[in-house]
Amino acid sequence: MDKPVLVILAAGMGSRYGGLKQIDPVDEQGHKIIDFSMYDAHRAGFEKVVFIIKKENEKDFRECVGDRVSGHMEVEYVFQELDKVPEGFQIPEGRVKPWGTAHAILCCKDVIDGPFAVINADDYYGRSAYTTLYQFLTTHQDDEKYRYAMVGYELGNTLTENGSVARGVCVTDENGYLKEIAERTKIVKTADGAAFTEDDGATWTALPLDTLVSMNMWGFSASILKELESAVNGFFRTEVEKNPLKSECFLPIEVDKLLKQDKATVEVLSSKDKWFGVTYKEDKPFVMESIARLKAEGVYPEYLWETK
Repeated sequence: MDKPVLVILAAGMGSRYGGLKQIDPVDEQGHKIIDFSMYDAHRAGFEKVVFIIKKENEKDFRECVGDRVSGHMEVEYVFQELDKVPEGFQIPEGRVKPWGTAHAILCCKDVIDGPFAVINADDYYGRSAYTTLYQFLTTHQDDEKYRYAMVGYELGNTLTENGSVARGVCVTDENGYLKEIAERTKIVKTADGAAFTEDDGATWTALPLDTLVSMNMWGFSASILKELESAVNGFFRTEVEKNPLKSECFLPIEVDKLLKQDKATVEVLSSKDKWFGVTYKEDKPFVMESIARLKAEGVYPEYLWETK
């Protein structure tokens, strides 16, 4: 079996945050959240990382992220661009938004031919999540079905006080396998828990804080790539026509379709660690405090990779 590869989704410009948040330091030593993710992944056994970025950000990203880790992990870059559309389709006039996470993963089809993990560049997942996911990827293979995995977190541990978040809300069976996942693009913290809206705030539906959610940390075999190629083609035939400027092809939604078609299983792996991230600028102080606490507890050295 090929050694698992780490794929990092970093093509988003962080529109709500107001800048390229993937390269914004979160400690006095200049580390970014992505540095801690790669450090944890490397400790777990990952030896190669693929960055999905925008071509226009390549220089900054190489200097601030890729070059710093290239002495410890093999590094490859893949570019998610608006013009990467299926044959026969054109970019809608005025479209600037990327095509979504499923499209981003599909951009890796020429550089991945084995098992791989997927994470967001601006999310901190915790050390144990990488160890658990790496173990899964090195001990499971497709058989009569695709065998995938997801690391799940409690919703209450993933909310921010500073605005809404998008989360994949999950339902599992008695054996810990994912039954379904629903992408909720606007979830907010409330006085007695959390709630989501699907009509721009006209109505709200309550969500318990212990609801299991996906934070886009996945484990896949290469089989997902051909499925995403078909999914993205279908997305351009239907959804782009309905909403040409804002429609996105979400990875959790496409995984959910495979579950409903009984083509795949997704084992939900639990992490002991707390997730955190910088969705809004106001989230940064909490993230910095969390990183400082983890260093004080000895989880991380002052300087990752022991370089200054």
